[in-house]
Amino acid sequence: MRTLVVGTFLTLDGVMQAPGAPEEDREGGFEHGDWTVRFWDDMMGEAIIAQLRAADALLLGRKTYQIFAAHWPRVTDPNDPIAAKLNGVRKHVVSRTLPTVDWNNSVLISRDVPETVARLKAGPGGEIQVAGSGNLVQTLLRHDLVDEFRLWVFPVVLGTGKRLFGDGTIPQALRLVETRVSGTGVATHRYVRAGKPEYGAFEADEAGSSRALWEGNEESRGSSAGS
Repeated sequence: MRTLVVGTFLTLDGVMQAPGAPEEDREGGFEHGDWTVRFWDDMMGEAIIAQLRAADALLLGRKTYQIFAAHWPRVTDPNDPIAAKLNGVRKHVVSRTLPTVDWNNSVLISRDVPETVARLKAGPGGEIQVAGSGNLVQTLLRHDLVDEFRLWVFPVVLGTGKRLFGDGTIPQALRLVETRVSGTGVATHRYVRAGKPEYGAFEADEAGSSRALWEGNEESRGSSAGS
């Protein structure tokens, strides 16, 4: 079973829209494009390269694909690790409007997206990485197809814009397996699946102190509240 990884840049309030350029995504009247620019340092550059090297395939939405395809094929320096990887790796492009995808080693997914992605995950190969592709990510979340999140949280709040976890996201618990912080204050977090969320209640014991009673489901939570 292949691992599907969503890697994305986020603001502190969860916005992922247009991190890299002012005109990247103006949908909804968004006016804060390129909000990551002042935070980049050497550690982040090295981390991006290491993350990308782990990809056996990319899964991209139309907008992200078009942004990448307009730039990276023109970078022909064989010593550029990002260009070499992006130009060579298999790219699965999700779009209902693109008639073809011409970037080297790209294939088009135009219908039955959740089923097609599930088949990709079940097939042979290594890690599948999703870069950007906000609308596609919402589809993956609604169908519980994401195995791992690599979140780059920038110390900025925008108050508006497309957020990573939208309506329809299936509840799940996550386990933090790695955290790093750049010299500019960007925190990178790696989370993997950890089953279902657990719910509980805080109650005061006889001494008046607070204690947590963790219950496994709604039924046990209800019986605890009534005791």
